[in-house]
Amino acid sequence: MIGDKKVILSGIQPSGDSITLGNYLGALNNWVKLQSEYRCLYMLADMHTLTVRQEPSQLRARTLSLLAQYIAAGLNPQENILFIQSHVPAHAELTWILNCYTQMGELGRMTQFKDKSKRHADNINAGLYDYPVLMAADILLYQADMVPVGTDQKQHVELARDIAQRFNGVHGDVFTIPEPYIAPPSAGSKIKSLQDPTAKMSKSDPNPNGCIFMLDPPEVVIKKIKRAVTDSEAEVAYREGKDGVNNLLTIYAAVTGKSVEDAVSEFAGKGYGDFKAAVGEAVAECLRPFQLNYRTLMNSKDYLESVYKDGAEQAGRIAERTLNKVKKKVGFVPR
Repeated sequence: MIGDKKVILSGIQPSGDSITLGNYLGALNNWVKLQSEYRCLYMLADMHTLTVRQEPSQLRARTLSLLAQYIAAGLNPQENILFIQSHVPAHAELTWILNCYTQMGELGRMTQFKDKSKRHADNINAGLYDYPVLMAADILLYQADMVPVGTDQKQHVELARDIAQRFNGVHGDVFTIPEPYIAPPSAGSKIKSLQDPTAKMSKSDPNPNGCIFMLDPPEVVIKKIKRAVTDSEAEVAYREGKDGVNNLLTIYAAVTGKSVEDAVSEFAGKGYGDFKAAVGEAVAECLRPFQLNYRTLMNSKDYLESVYKDGAEQAGRIAERTLNKVKKKVGFVPR
């Protein structure tokens, strides 16, 4: 807890050119709602990206782009600490110490390691295996009470809890035991791939038509929606077995603020062509103010620099307090 507010920490990897519509509706929208009630730290998780080979100039550009997208989505730098992970050396230092309190068997059970090893069979590196310990350090450095995560990351928060409890059991109450924060179910948290509506919308989707990016031009958005998988029934209805149509209805409801039931009524008796056209236009309209804000921010590099420098200073102060306490507990000689 910082002051009288509980602490929330989360972050996104700058591993793509843009966040997805799913990221925006399912994560960032919720972050914006949390910023007045909690003390929030949102990092740009550039260290995590290195588990997969990155082009250095691209990584730098994408990191600044993601910062602009955070702010364009509504995260106020005056109310949140927005920082670049690699700007706070304590993340790497604490990771090494926590490695010595983490069991090999625990890391071997991480499902994301197994999944990513299959996707990147030519680069199964130690960082990919150790990723959850870096994530634990991210969380524990800031004494986070809660960590907003999707179900795919919940296992990593549980490991962070186990590591914290193990360390505390040896050295006393050093770390806050974090809780995963699962946002209340909403239309935005259930966005699926346009080409495989049984899988979540992801920037790593091998089919470029499966994912809508927040920086996609309107004509690209409309084209992707037009190509979205539906079915042969030609009926706009929300029910089991109509995954593609259900997904488009969910997207339409999320970007317009309508209920799925109202959306179904709106398109009663209409064909998929009219339905997809309306969904495409609604999504493009939703992205318009975000893209306008983003372009303004990207033309203000000095402002972005001031935000990440201030964020690093604030995050660094908090992280150093925790790290110094940890170093003392494990027996390091003070510098």
